[in-house]
Amino acid sequence: MVERHEVTGRLSKVLVANGFAFLSGLTAADRSGGVREQTTDTLRQIDGYLAAVGSDKTRIVVANIWLKDIASFGEMNVAWDAWVDRDRPPARATVESRLAAENILVEIQVQALV
Repeated sequence: MVERHEVTGRLSKVLVANGFAFLSGLTAADRSGGVREQTTDTLRQIDGYLAAVGSDKTRIVVANIWLKDIASFGEMNVAWDAWVDRDRPPARATVESRLAAENILVEIQVQALV
């Protein structure tokens, strides 16, 4: 069985299947801040989506992070380190990428157990 949440016609924000929650790439709702603020905003959204399907950040198995500018890696990590469960961190990749809009500085996608 597949459960889809917040279906837009183009994508599902969250898809639950076979004991996993797959979150689409998420970006900050408020894009007025820097990378740290946008990362914090995005991580809050991840917390909310995971809670809605009965999971949480301690059950994330993999995270993919795209940064507009890899020079902001340290700034992103300040927000990440304040949020992640240090005893149960997921596998993670972070790369520089051209993102969908000029004011998007970070995009995060995760997969978690439910």
